Formats: sequence, structure tokens, C-alpha cells
Amino acid sequence: MVKISKLAVAALLSTVLGSSAALAAEDTIKIGVLHSLSGTMAISETSLKDTLLMLVDEQNKKGGVLGKKIEAVVVDPASNWPLFAEKARELIQKDKVAAIFGCWTSVSRKSVLPVVEELNGILFYPVQYEGEESSKNVFYTGAAPNQQAIPAVDYLLKQGVKRWALVGTDYVYPRTANKVLEAYLKSKGFTDKDIMISYTPFGHSDWQSIVSEIKKFGGAGEKTAVISTINGDANVPFYKELANQGVSAKDIPVIAFSVGEEELAGIDTKPLVGHLAAWNYFESVDSELNDEFIEKWHKFVKDEKRVTNDPMEATFIGFNMWVKAVEKAGTTDYSAVQDALIGISVPNLSGGIATMMPNHHITKPVLIGEIQDDGQFEIVDQTKGTVVGDAWSDYLPGSKDLISDWRKPLSCGNFNVVTGKCGGASK
Repeated sequence: MVKISKLAVAALLSTVLGSSAALAAEDTIKIGVLHSLSGTMAISETSLKDTLLMLVDEQNKKGGVLGKKIEAVVVDPASNWPLFAEKARELIQKDKVAAIFGCWTSVSRKSVLPVVEELNGILFYPVQYEGEESSKNVFYTGAAPNQQAIPAVDYLLKQGVKRWALVGTDYVYPRTANKVLEAYLKSKGFTDKDIMISYTPFGHSDWQSIVSEIKKFGGAGEKTAVISTINGDANVPFYKELANQGVSAKDIPVIAFSVGEEELAGIDTKPLVGHLAAWNYFESVDSELNDEFIEKWHKFVKDEKRVTNDPMEATFIGFNMWVKAVEKAGTTDYSAVQDALIGISVPNLSGGIATMMPNHHITKPVLIGEIQDDGQFEIVDQTKGTVVGDAWSDYLPGSKDLISDWRKPLSCGNFNVVTGKCGGASK
């Protein structure tokens, strides 16, 4: 009988267990979930983390992707913009994720952008943004300005609005979006005296003086509207101050680009009835797929009161596009999936189809919703079909001649159609 020492047994077990762990890792495909779960943006981003966990769970019940289970690696960049870059690098280099789903603010996306470009990763960005960017490594499932901001102004123009208060949080998205809107309004004949612009820091809470300025600006005898690019938890005191100062939707309507059902859940919405939001999805959308999504959501989070919103739908679209692209490519190799994503189509929750275009933006319907006293939106206007996202604004001098097309052989994010030259990988 051969005797085996305890040390040899321990070494053998260690080898076997190590091999099992390696095999288990090879049997899963990891995705990164890069959303703030603390800090000023947690009010908006936490639901996107939960959405991804639900989608991963659902896809795993279908057999995963390429015969492997999907594993979500969740991190908390804590509304800290440099930390987004640090966490993204860890997800790609340490955790070896096949894709990252994350960011809300443009400043967080801008922080992550050089990391995913350096490491040739993939980022799905699910929130409306200012445009003026196109990267081989980013897939924009939120709205570009021509899919939200411009249609919102067009709607207000039809309502007879003549004066415009552009109020936003002080960072890249509101400043660039308002630059586009200012140029668009001036193309319609408006001048500087018709436009008021104001910015406040993240988490701003004292809105008394700014709301007073808005009231004064709107008291000039011309119909006035507020276009709000206020982000995160600053929306709660802003809307409360509007109510405190008696600013109703009949007097000065507010149309928001960053306020959805999630943000309204913490506000007494009765004084806000009639104010507006421009999105590409509302929970109130009447479609069979949306009903199924809401039912699955409530079951997954075990809370019938948890709402759905536009960035959740964009996350749903992006995740399903990634699954189809991986299956089409037959691999999770970054470059192969980037190529495979172009042309991928999946259902949106409104009853239509979302397609990933060569500029890495998707087709989307545009909806204008009016706040109801239950915190939901009544859809009061919408496009007849879907709108193709435009990475570069037609209204800015430095952008109007640029197109983005990541298909070979062009493979350029900012190709100048006048000079016939590519400005670089991204801008």
C-alpha cells in the first residue's frame, strides 16, 4: 500500500481546486457595471445597475451567451469622475470584462473614454448626451441632441414660446447641449436678449435666486419656457422651489432632459403637473413588450413601486445588442464585437426597432411627456418613426461638415466631407 503524505495531498487538492476555479472562470463571460451607487448621482444610476443584474439573470436563464453564463462585475465609482477611469481600467485589465455598461454624466464618460480607447475596450453609454464625440470604443444608446434637445425646442416653438431660459448643471453635457441649442435658436431668428443661460454645481440646493431670475425673465410679456439640463439630486430642490414661488406650467413650462420617473419618485408632483420632459421612452408607453419589461422589473426588485425610465430602456437595448453581436461574432474579442455591433437591430420598449448605425448611435423615437400627479408622464407628442442619432451637430460651425462612420475602410469618427480628411480616431 502506497502512503501519501498530508503535504502531498494538500498540494494535489490545491492543484485540483485551482484548476476548477480556472475552468469556472473560463465558463463565464464577465461584463462590467460601472454606475454610481453612492454620491450625488446615485439617485439616477442605482436603477441602471439593478437593470443590468436583471438582464444578466434573464439571459443566463436562456443559456447565457456562446454557451457560457454571464457574470456581472459591479463596482461603485461613487459619483467621483476620476474614479470612473480607475474602475474602468480595473474592469478591463484585472477583471477581463467583455464590455462595460456604465456612466451617466458626460464628465464620467469623458473620464472613461481614454481608458477604453487605450485598451480597445467597449463602453455602452445609456444616457442622453451633448454629441460632438464619436469613438470606436463607445456605443451611444442614449439620445444625441437631434434625438432629444432639438425636437424639444421644436415642440415648444409650436406652443408659441418666444423666450428661453437654459438652466443646467455646470459640466460638459449642459454647456455643450446649450451651445447647440443657442445656435439652433439663433438659426430660428432669436437673439441674445431672448435667451437666458444659467449653470449651477452638482448637488446645488439653494434655487431661490435663480428661480426668481427665471420669473423676472419670463415677466417680459413673451411666452417663456425653461429648458433644464439639471442633473442628479439637484432636481428635487429645483422643482420644490418652482412650486414655492408659484411657477406653474401654465406660466413658465419647464422641459427637462434629465428628469424621468426615477427623479420624480422623491417629489410631491402635484404642483408640477403640466411641466414636461423630452425622452425616447416613458414608463407609460403602451406596448406589450413594455408591459412585460415592467412586470419583470417589479418581480426582480420585489417592489411594485419601483419605476422604469429612459436610461433603463437604453440599457436594455445596449445589453441585447451586445448579446446579439457576440453571438454574431462568435467571440467576445473587442475588435470583432465592435465590427459586429454595426447594423444590429433589437426591439425597443415602445413597439419599434432600435438599430446600431455606423456612427455608433442608435435609431430612437422622440417623445414629449407631461408630468402627471402620480409621477408618471402623459405622452403629448412624438415622432412618427425613429430618428437616427447624429454625432456631430448641423448647427455648430466646427461640426456641420463632420460625419462618423466606423465601417471599414473609412473607420473614422470625425470625417470632414469638405476636406475629405479624417480628424482622428475620436474627438
